[in-house]
Amino acid sequence: MSLDALRETIPAYAKDLSLNLSSLSAETTLNDQQKWGTFLACAHAVGSPAVVRAFEAEAEARLEPAVRDAARSAAAIMGMNNVYYRALHLMANREYATLPARLRMNVLGNPGAPKVDFELWCTAVSAINGCGACLDAHEKTLRDHGATNTQVQAALRIGAVVNAVSRVLAAEAARAA
Repeated sequence: MSLDALRETIPAYAKDLSLNLSSLSAETTLNDQQKWGTFLACAHAVGSPAVVRAFEAEAEARLEPAVRDAARSAAAIMGMNNVYYRALHLMANREYATLPARLRMNVLGNPGAPKVDFELWCTAVSAINGCGACLDAHEKTLRDHGATNTQVQAALRIGAVVNAVSRVLAAEAARAA
């Protein structure tokens, strides 16, 4: 499924989402690898089959295989980390935050894509998953690597729209069932 085909499946009541997908696909604040990697990581983070298929097709035409794997890795590792660190952040007992996580996170050290790209993808996925601690940590790393506020915002916008499109399509599938 192409991005255009995906946009055609979005119902009229969510037209703004279709328009946002279109404008974000033309976004120039991020380079193409950053942009399409963010779309792919966010699609995998939400897991809506139609959305994953659309962005897999777009990524296959635009990103090298190792970069596609890195974007998928960002979704995978943040799927774990966002739950763990969000829980630590929410718990009143701060003792848990002093304990070693004992979770494998090797991909963070060697993601298979430039660090700033991977961090953008992790930031967008962390926004989808609602982990403030991870958002702060990844945004700080991005700033340390020279990313601008508008680049971080672009990744967040992509995450927000991919999440919303996925939810709308899931709700439409439920209505049709």
